[in-house]
Amino acid sequence: MDHKDLEVWKKSIDTVIEIYRLSDAFPKSEIYGLTSQLRRAAVSIPSNIAEGAARGSDKEFLYFLNIASGSLAEVETQIIIAKRLGYVTTEEQILESVKTIRKMLAGLIKYLKKK
Repeated sequence: MDHKDLEVWKKSIDTVIEIYRLSDAFPKSEIYGLTSQLRRAAVSIPSNIAEGAARGSDKEFLYFLNIASGSLAEVETQIIIAKRLGYVTTEEQILESVKTIRKMLAGLIKYLKKK
């Protein structure tokens, strides 16, 4: 299975771009803090989907999909923190994307477990 054909991979790439644009407005004092942490967690999502898909076994793919799910939870938490710190006011779209990706990952995990 080529990861570039997976809708969840495509959606997570789009979300990474959104997060980079959003975090550009964070204070420069956060460049090594929340900005870096948020970006790394976001990039981890499609990266783990891609790595898992390339592994060749459903068991390994599931392992990496679960890591991607963990990174997604990190992104959600960090967006909430950024909101509370007043760094973002337009987080709804990203949080909606997080919800969508979570559902897509859960569906793919469920499918692979039933195979």
